[in-house]
Amino acid sequence: MEAVSNAVLQWPGGRLDFSGGCLIMGILNVTPDSFSDGGLFLDADRAVAHGLEMAAQGAALIDVGGESTRPGSQPVPPAEQIRRVVPVVGALAEKIDIPISIDTPYVEVARAAFLAGASILNDITALSDKGLAELAARQQVPVVLMHMQGTPATMQVEPRYGDVVTEVRDFLLARCERARGFGIAKERLFIDPGIGFGKTLQHNLLLLRHLDALVATGYRVLVGSSRKAFLGRLTGKERPADRVFGTAATVALCAAAGVSILRVHDVAEMTDVVKVTNAILRQP
Repeated sequence: MEAVSNAVLQWPGGRLDFSGGCLIMGILNVTPDSFSDGGLFLDADRAVAHGLEMAAQGAALIDVGGESTRPGSQPVPPAEQIRRVVPVVGALAEKIDIPISIDTPYVEVARAAFLAGASILNDITALSDKGLAELAARQQVPVVLMHMQGTPATMQVEPRYGDVVTEVRDFLLARCERARGFGIAKERLFIDPGIGFGKTLQHNLLLLRHLDALVATGYRVLVGSSRKAFLGRLTGKERPADRVFGTAATVALCAAAGVSILRVHDVAEMTDVVKVTNAILRQP
């Protein structure tokens, strides 16, 4: 399939340059219960300070979310998400010149975040909501479409696939076609295999081993493996914050495989990993 040809992605609200290789997206969870950093940045001032720190450490974009999607989590009403994220998005938009992404499946939250200064949509439901797809098309924003089996509350209850790589790829391709039907241009679409979202350890490893199948679709790929539970199972590290080196292994693998964006908690460390991997890949 024909790949996105231009190395620089520009849209009315921002710009991302992929000419040097993979980019880092910093995770900013404004939640009390995210699996790794829940409660650390629920205070808006602390969240903004952390966003500024990640930008200074090399993040090319910041992803702000007001709802935990850890296994077993329950939905957070849109009004509460808006209360959490809008002050943070607004303050960051005034202070940094890198794009801000809003992580939400709710059209009300996305609309409020766009008004506050966000310019990318990250949707774990891959635009299941027609209204959200229409909003993204009108705003002309880049959109991340993620694969998930089930919902956050149910996704880790015996997830099953016949061929996880093929099924995830085909789902994402179908969602891309649907998104383009709403008027969202191909170059503004990113596909995310949803590591840990309705996948066993083996499913996650197969998806990471066969990232070429996703890259070959021609769409830019985003991967979020940072600090996740499967890394704890492989390394014996129970605390998510202790999974930095496990994360680094996946980050290097993804960058070498041609992934465009890596969504991470540890921006400084993973920026170094990506810099070295990108340099090795581009060495004359």
